Amino acid sequence: MNTIALVRKLTTLSRARYMLGRAALIAMLAPVATSSAQPPVEKPTPHPRIAEGRAIARQFGGELKAALEQAIARQGPVQAIQVCRDEAPRIAARLTEEHGASVSRTALRVRNPANAARPWQRVALLEFRDQLASGANAESAEFFESHEDGSARYLKAIVTAPMCTLCHGESIGPEIQRALREHYPADQATGFKAGDLRGAFSVEWPALRR
Repeated sequence: MNTIALVRKLTTLSRARYMLGRAALIAMLAPVATSSAQPPVEKPTPHPRIAEGRAIARQFGGELKAALEQAIARQGPVQAIQVCRDEAPRIAARLTEEHGASVSRTALRVRNPANAARPWQRVALLEFRDQLASGANAESAEFFESHEDGSARYLKAIVTAPMCTLCHGESIGPEIQRALREHYPADQATGFKAGDLRGAFSVEWPALRR
């Protein structure tokens, strides 16, 4: 084979290899291009009751906190016990009437036996406790479920604030202890540290009328 023929053959082989490489590259990129051209997957729209439940829990917590801070500033921490006993149910009753849903508080360890957790609330509270223990943000600790009849229920974690440890903490003053024994002889809601799960705000919507 002469020199010119050899050069032509090598050139033809190089072109063939180039075309094969280009074809392979196109084949590899084709799925990427196809997948990138696909429309994004739409996230499901959150149930409107979730936002409503969050708003109710935020209002309940905000009003109760303001009442406690005012009572402590004016009359001392012992007064906070009376505020929780009297004011919290009033706030819950008003929110219940305003929103047409049963609004309350509950916990795994309650001060008032009337606030004892029902089975579904207890399951959610135990999950909240595990989430907080694993370092989850307290703001994300919530539970929601809805049913075909239109009923729904929502639970939002209450995290122990430093102020709450005055009456719910590990070290409670003698005067507060006496008041707790007087008003809540079966009290279970002590021994908490700031950041612990204290309980939850509960919102339950009834079934829709047919």
